[in-house]
Amino acid sequence: MIQLTDSGKRFGPKVLFQGLDWLVTPRDRVGLVGGNGTGKTTLLKVLAGIEGLDYGTATRQRGIEIGYLPQDGLSLAGRTVFVECLSVFEAVQAMQREMVELAHRMAEVDHSSSEYQQIGERYHRLEAELQARSAYSIESEVGVVLNGLGFRKEDWERKTEEFSGGWQMRIALGKLLLQRPNLLLLDEPTNHLDLESRNWLEEYLGGYPHAYVLISHDRYFLDVTVNKIAEIWNRKVWFYSGNYEKYLDQKQQRREQLEAAHRNQQEKVEQLQAFINRFRYQATKAKQVQSRIKELEKMEKIEIPPEEKTIHFSFPQPQPSGRMVAEAKGLGKSYGTKQVFCDGNFVIERGDRIALVGVNGAGKSTLIKLLGGQEAATEGEIRLGHNVEVDYFAQDQYKALNPQARLLDDLYEVAPRSSQTDLRNLLGCFLFSEDDVFKTVGVLSGGERNRYALARMLLHPSNFLLLDEPTNHLDMRAKDVLLESLQKFTGTVVFVSHDRYFIDKLATRVFEIGEGQVIVFPGNYEDYLWRKQPRNVLVAGAAESDTNQRPSPAIESSSEAPQADSGSPKQKRINPIKLKQMQDRLQEVEEEVARLETEIAQAETTLQVFVSVEETQRQSEMLERAKRELGERMAEWEELAGVLES
Repeated sequence: MIQLTDSGKRFGPKVLFQGLDWLVTPRDRVGLVGGNGTGKTTLLKVLAGIEGLDYGTATRQRGIEIGYLPQDGLSLAGRTVFVECLSVFEAVQAMQREMVELAHRMAEVDHSSSEYQQIGERYHRLEAELQARSAYSIESEVGVVLNGLGFRKEDWERKTEEFSGGWQMRIALGKLLLQRPNLLLLDEPTNHLDLESRNWLEEYLGGYPHAYVLISHDRYFLDVTVNKIAEIWNRKVWFYSGNYEKYLDQKQQRREQLEAAHRNQQEKVEQLQAFINRFRYQATKAKQVQSRIKELEKMEKIEIPPEEKTIHFSFPQPQPSGRMVAEAKGLGKSYGTKQVFCDGNFVIERGDRIALVGVNGAGKSTLIKLLGGQEAATEGEIRLGHNVEVDYFAQDQYKALNPQARLLDDLYEVAPRSSQTDLRNLLGCFLFSEDDVFKTVGVLSGGERNRYALARMLLHPSNFLLLDEPTNHLDMRAKDVLLESLQKFTGTVVFVSHDRYFIDKLATRVFEIGEGQVIVFPGNYEDYLWRKQPRNVLVAGAAESDTNQRPSPAIESSSEAPQADSGSPKQKRINPIKLKQMQDRLQEVEEEVARLETEIAQAETTLQVFVSVEETQRQSEMLERAKRELGERMAEWEELAGVLES
């Protein structure tokens, strides 16, 4: 679809990339990676046609449709959320309006006239075109996308300008997904999404019918959405097959091969140079010497690009707290008439690393503020344990910093025993390099100040860390340093993050906040998702009570965790009566699916022959209803078959 040939791009005097040959094909799923400032966003804009090349050529297939989502900066106004998303189907809506006009005209003209016949044929062509475009399900498609991106149904009728910048970017992303361009270009699409929305987007992209290229700092997201990696490194673009994890392995192998080839070449160069030096002044060897000199001159030198520095920073460990760090009894929080959660009962023990999950607005930040004493509970209490010292990192933590302080000087005051080299390494890891370390806090952007506040806190942590979205504004390198430091941390951590990889590697327990409850799950996010799957809830629940219920919001201690483990054969045994009921229902669903498929095939055949406007409308409505019902039955069949297989 797009071909870049010997392409290059500069940013002022700096060369971002050069010598790029890239053919983007119709089914590509590409992750674009590289360090900050290497030119990822610029290359995405080149593909979108927003920016031109300084070298080489870009050729685009005629008629190709490209959709581009920037990191931020989009602003929508004047329409409701639902109507804004529906606007991408303007061509379909225009055809529907024309059909209404044609229907009125057909009612007015003589049915035996040639004009009536022409209008009927046009109506039938439009009907077939709309059927091919699934025009009668566009409103349900919009609803599916809005739900997936976290919009509640009551939000659909709100004006777009009422939403913050992050939510406006969600609307823009939704419009692109509904538009389904031939090439989708997404610049950090997960920046403004919570975990549930990211999970939905992963599934949506898995079934996307065309090509896409995306930039993301979320490893897990890249692992499950792309099958090719394009890395900008050392002013070149390197391609790797597979997802992000395979890219890391291939990159290491490629470097090892390059180093081996470099060593072999150096040995060859040394041998040639030794021969030249030894026989340079012997007339009998003049021909051989000249031959080796020419061989050296023609040899294409293998260069080893500078290796990216891996930062490891040793953070001081805090004083130990008591075994019980925090205990909540009957905890509830309300804002006016809105109740966030109620009757929360849980215990946090020393060494716990707890991830708080839930949809946006469920109360994750509220719970962290209650634990940190930033807000008071409406009912119940939180009791801190012996020798517990709390450190709270808010989403807007930068507001607590001194705007006049220089970064390096301020860090030295926090950790006077650290060397300047260590402090500069730490700042470099959090994307403050060279002269940036001498900037004052006041000149930094909000995201930069939050990054600095996080680095500052980790220099002298307390034994109970409360972190509200610490991974925001961090690239993979900074996330790795933060993750490594928290994994070695001997204190207790409660955190909110929208980075799946970060949660999976760090969490030992998950607190789900939603529907007014705080529900405790053992394990990391992957374990939590397993327990949330309907078939696993059914299998685990049927072993005890033959009912499919949500986990209890009561305290769940480590001794209770094995009871939720599905590894025991006893837990997978289902009541024979319930098993027979599911088997019978599965057979009924299979019969209904066969009937609906036959009904759909007959309706599609009937629609190919135009009889009348009324008959076409009736058949179209019946066909759409049958397709919806078939989708529902297929979903039910998959769930039942999965449970019975388990």
